[in-house]
Amino acid sequence: MLTLYLGNKNYSSWSLRGWFVAKLSGAPFREVGVQLVGRGRNPANRGFSPSGFVPALHDGDTVVWDSLAIAEYLAERHPGMWPADPVARAWARSICAEMHSSFPALRNEMTMCVRERLDVRPWSPELAADIARVEEIWTESRRRHGRGGAYLCGAPSIADAFYAPVAFRFQTYRVAPAGEAGTYLSALLAHPFMREWERDAVAETIVIEADEPRVVYRDKLAGRA
Repeated sequence: MLTLYLGNKNYSSWSLRGWFVAKLSGAPFREVGVQLVGRGRNPANRGFSPSGFVPALHDGDTVVWDSLAIAEYLAERHPGMWPADPVARAWARSICAEMHSSFPALRNEMTMCVRERLDVRPWSPELAADIARVEEIWTESRRRHGRGGAYLCGAPSIADAFYAPVAFRFQTYRVAPAGEAGTYLSALLAHPFMREWERDAVAETIVIEADEPRVVYRDKLAGRA
């Protein structure tokens, strides 16, 4: 059986991606929870993750770390995780890679905190640009490849796993896309995998202040009071 090492579900966006693709594969796996400590590499994690980060997947003697590598490793062994059509598959890989390497303002200014709900507008210009790009990706993906299902390329795929943390961020910070992007956001949040992760995240009691929106935005929120 596979073993997947994960950080706190309320906060760990990268863990969510690894977990979602593991669920999508259909392969049985065992979860091992790992307490997040700060935002850098944790030397204590090196025993199961060469990078010191989560997620990390163990398949016997094979160790795979980084959510994109985990996705590709599982997709090589379990069919249907990428779109079957080669054009849609190329698109899905491209938007996953863009999410994997870009959107710094979205990551830094909208920490993932699944249980929280608040509005911290006005957004910075950089954050507004990142949000607009996500909405563009969602709309264009649905227009080009969304026939046959409610997700980015029709049926659920790795592409949806990579935008799953964004969906929770949008829910937390009350980002409400219009049109096709908004319809997709609702569909993704309603997916059974997302419901399961959200249930577990909300049940957690550990608080990491560096990722708590009401701590990060304390001064802005106090100024409104």
